[in-house]
Amino acid sequence: MSALNQKTINKTLLIKGIGLHTGRSVNMKINPAEPNTGIIFKRTDLKNNNYIIPGVFNVTNTNFCTTISNEFGAKVSTVEHLLGALFGLGIDNALIEIDSQEVPILDGSAKEFVEKINLTGIESSNVPIKIIKIEKNISIHDGIKIMSIEPNKISLDIDFEIKYKNELIGTQRNFVNVYEEDLSEIYNSRTFCLYEDIENLKKMNLAKGGNLDNALVVKDNKILNEGGLRNSKEFVNHKILDCIGDLYLSGYKIIGKVYCSQGGHKLTNQLLREVFQNKDNFKIIEIKEKNIPHSLINRKYLRSIA
Repeated sequence: MSALNQKTINKTLLIKGIGLHTGRSVNMKINPAEPNTGIIFKRTDLKNNNYIIPGVFNVTNTNFCTTISNEFGAKVSTVEHLLGALFGLGIDNALIEIDSQEVPILDGSAKEFVEKINLTGIESSNVPIKIIKIEKNISIHDGIKIMSIEPNKISLDIDFEIKYKNELIGTQRNFVNVYEEDLSEIYNSRTFCLYEDIENLKKMNLAKGGNLDNALVVKDNKILNEGGLRNSKEFVNHKILDCIGDLYLSGYKIIGKVYCSQGGHKLTNQLLREVFQNKDNFKIIEIKEKNIPHSLINRKYLRSIA
């Protein structure tokens, strides 16, 4: 079967953990799903109106994580690491059953999600994938924060920069070609915070489940976690993981160039909302070519379905 056909997982995968912000125990099942299902969450602790679609316009909160909700108020938060793993591994369809309002944080990265999905296996269908091809340059500014997306030929390129006053974190920048490069360091990079921010998070009723096993903590010029960093750009790489997960709220893979300086969940969602406000900004296309992604250069292999 073509690598460009839609994929799901081979069998149901059970993941247990705690919510980073709620501190509650979570049982989550990732189930196989039929082609064209997309990614769907189901809150099994709720009896009715418990299906939630990860969509750009279903994002209801972006404070320290991404929260999606349905029209009845049912929600799932901290979806970005899981969605980043699903995006990177090419999982187009899955039903995710979860018995709490927050995806388990595990070790603060997407590492365990990726390992467990790869161990379970990925099943390809005979139905072609669909992608979003960016047609126009779109940019968003929020003070010193900047994010933009523009057309690209065949790939999703992310150029991300962070700037912190903390000297250990400082300014970091990384560029990733999402479809061509090894994403191991992106998947493995953990969420992080400054030690002095922990008390404020607690006062906001957040980070109840946070500890040194699921988050990098930086105090002055020292990392408090045993073993230190997993890679030299772990801080910015985690922001790229978040970005990939948040981009998957579009529902499809994306062909485009993304640039972000000092942005996060909020700016990514604002950018996507701007993209989808106007149909001239993008096209949804179905891949008919069965060989390599570089066929995207030749439009005879593409059929517009927008």
